Amino acid sequence: MLLFVGLGNPGRAYAGNRHNIGFMAIASIARETSAPVFRAKFQSLASEINLAGERVTLLLPQTYMNESGRAVGEAARYLKIEPKDIVVFHDELDLPPGKVRVKSGGGNAGHNGLKSITAHIGNDYRRVRLGIGHPGDRALVHNYVLGDFAKSEAPWVESLCGAIAGNAGLLAKGDDDAFQTRIFKVMEAAGFGKDGPG
Repeated sequence: MLLFVGLGNPGRAYAGNRHNIGFMAIASIARETSAPVFRAKFQSLASEINLAGERVTLLLPQTYMNESGRAVGEAARYLKIEPKDIVVFHDELDLPPGKVRVKSGGGNAGHNGLKSITAHIGNDYRRVRLGIGHPGDRALVHNYVLGDFAKSEAPWVESLCGAIAGNAGLLAKGDDDAFQTRIFKVMEAAGFGKDGPG
């Protein structure tokens, strides 16, 4: 059993935020795999799918970003899932828009959702870092991540979420490098080249 966690804030007001791209990625995987309806569980919305022969619980914490660890910790304990089998999808300011990097462990780069998860389950989980770019000034970060993606960004966001959903089986099999390479190729083919969109 694996746990795929999307990070974001619950509620319609936040649905289009850059901070919610983790939620968007999980929703895309759910659509691609015809996942059962998400149900309230583990202070989250949860569904279970079969992906590349692996059982995967999809989790959308409903605790708000800064308390994501409460939900992830509860799910991990109940399902008896080790940190190495937890994959967290989250927004990443330090990557250009549309870029993806997968890593295990490491720092949290000031991301409050990751800080909360680390506080609850330790640091040895896998992260899928989804680049949203940086506004260029630290003072602008809060409004930037809690702002909606611009209409002009919709094409790359949709392409990225579609690429993640279409290749999520590689993550389920633990082939993070192949997943990263496939996303890069799909995004490049869609016209979002090496420096990201735009």
